[in-house]
Amino acid sequence: MKILGSPFTIPARIFGRARFFQNNPEFRRERLGRIVCPCLSDLAAHFHPLKRENMARYTGPKARINRRLGTLLYETAGATRALDRRNTPPGMHVRGRRPSNYGLALMEKQKIKHYYGLGERQLRRYFDNVGRKSGNTGELLLLLCESRLDNVVRRVGFTKTRPQARQGIGHGHFCVNGVKVTKPGYLLRAGDIIEVRGRENLKNLYRGVIANSPPDGLDWVSFDSEGLRATVLSLPGPVDISLPVDANSVVEFLSR
Repeated sequence: MKILGSPFTIPARIFGRARFFQNNPEFRRERLGRIVCPCLSDLAAHFHPLKRENMARYTGPKARINRRLGTLLYETAGATRALDRRNTPPGMHVRGRRPSNYGLALMEKQKIKHYYGLGERQLRRYFDNVGRKSGNTGELLLLLCESRLDNVVRRVGFTKTRPQARQGIGHGHFCVNGVKVTKPGYLLRAGDIIEVRGRENLKNLYRGVIANSPPDGLDWVSFDSEGLRATVLSLPGPVDISLPVDANSVVEFLSR
């Protein structure tokens, strides 16, 4: 980035157009107050929505991710319809090249990140934890993700999507063993009891969600739709993994 007095000139190869600040003078005050030289990563995320997946959690178009990775990772209505309507990757349709092994492994890793709502550091931390245990590392990684609180809240039917589950947990809507939990990544154990907090408005909210979309039964979780209570009977097994992904290629990718 070159400073040519005011406004700045940013290379067109980064943002697709020259003199970004000159054409967008209000941007400098949009997020960063009176800071004159904002961070390039923030500018890139603002100008290119797809670059937002480099942040802690992806906040860009969900339909593009479903189409790019060819799997129903985001369950919002628009993203689901987009994948049903066009199951091809987004963008200009030209004759593509065969992806490399690295590219295929990267896509499998991205499926796990988007499906469970993980950041890069969090995924690698999970990988390091299961790497010290005996057994199939890829399978253990997926089972660890399946035991997350936000995943269980979604799968038992409290919410329709995992982002909704993360939001509800972050707002303190759920208790585990009688204690309010606000961390979506809380790892559940056998015997844990998940309940909606005692506020009547919250209970009516989640009763309405359950009534509109009956939950799928899980063998390892007992769900009481009337009492809004889910009990973890045991840890999930390999047959309980809900994401179709090549875990071995993910392990090879993360081991590089």
